[in-house]
Formats: sequence, structure tokens, C-alpha cells
Amino acid sequence: MDTIASGHAAALWVGLHVLLLLTLSLLVVRLRQKHKVALGDEGIPELARAIRAFGNASEYIPVGLAAIIVLALVGAPPLAIHVVGLVLFAGRLIHAVGLSNSGGASIPRALGMICTWVAYIFGAVALLFYAIG
Repeated sequence: MDTIASGHAAALWVGLHVLLLLTLSLLVVRLRQKHKVALGDEGIPELARAIRAFGNASEYIPVGLAAIIVLALVGAPPLAIHVVGLVLFAGRLIHAVGLSNSGGASIPRALGMICTWVAYIFGAVALLFYAIG
């Protein structure tokens, strides 16, 4: 397999996920400054949602990136890496938007989690395929 192309595919998705985390972090900082809150959320729902959107992304993205990186290292086709990267990115973005808009259950939050799990499952199956084969 072409590990250079796989590495480039992984670099794209790692870079985009880093930018997503940075954006979510900046949204938290902006709201902290707006509401003059240094720690916690002080009961401000908008800030609480932004903190959780960043936190949730921080909890789910690293595992997906680990799968992407290992897939690149074992020479998985760039298409496999792009599938994991795109579905994970879409899921985390949709979930963050849904959570930022509403603290309750919502279609974007549910869809975001489904996309995240699909990316995890596809990545896990691909990793196991390369581990066995």
C-alpha cells in the first residue's frame, strides 16, 4: 500500500479535528469573557453547553484520531482513512452544534453520536482486519 498517501489522508483529518477542538475551545473562552466567569459555568446555560460541547469532543476525538493514525501506519487505503475521518468529523461537528443550541435531547446530538459510533465501528473493524491479515 501507499503509506505516503495514507499519511497524507491521516494528516488532513488530524488537522481538521485539531481545528474543530480549537474552535470549540475559543467559543468557551469567548463566553467566559462575555460572562466574566473564570472557572465553571456559574449556572449560565449557554456557557455550560459550550463547555460540554468542547468536553464531549475532547473525549471522543482522540480515540478516532488514534484509529486514523494507526490505519495510516499499517498502510490502509486512503479511502478507509477518509471514511473514518469524515464520518467522525461530521459526527463531532453535528453533535457540537446540537449541544450548543440545546442542552436537551435533539436530533443533531443523536445524529452526531450515531456518526461517531459508525466511525468507531468502521475504524475498529478496519484495524482488526489489518491486525489479522
